Amino acid sequence: QVFTYMFLHGDFWHLFFNMLMLFWFGVSVERKVGSKEFLLFYLLCGSLAGFAMRLTYYLIGMGAYSYTVGASAALYAVMLAFAVLYPDSQVYLYFVLPIPSAVLVLGYFILELMQAFRSDGIAHVGHVYGLIFAWVYIKVRYRISILKVFGFK
Repeated sequence: QVFTYMFLHGDFWHLFFNMLMLFWFGVSVERKVGSKEFLLFYLLCGSLAGFAMRLTYYLIGMGAYSYTVGASAALYAVMLAFAVLYPDSQVYLYFVLPIPSAVLVLGYFILELMQAFRSDGIAHVGHVYGLIFAWVYIKVRYRISILKVFGFK
């Protein structure tokens, strides 16, 4: 399940919004890094996030009672890659409010971290892991300092 969960979704809207996010952010990232690199990044970050999520749920005693579906963890990784590769880009939050992509990703990281262990049916901890593994991948593979890209240090 640490791999296949990314290809299953709870309902039509879950699939629709995940694929919309993949289209909005993924196309630009894929154009910049190439199809093979994008596929490696997407599947590796998503799978590692799935593994880490299952391990976390197991360690806190939720392993036997939970399941995870959706591409969100991998998509959070893609959003971070987009923000790193296009740091000056503006994203329209709720189709109205222009916000720098780096600020959007940082904001989502903070929100997901705050909600990581809520039992609301959303795998917030998976989103956090998606961002963390994307951070590691980008730092190791491309030797890019994400903190510098985001204006820190």
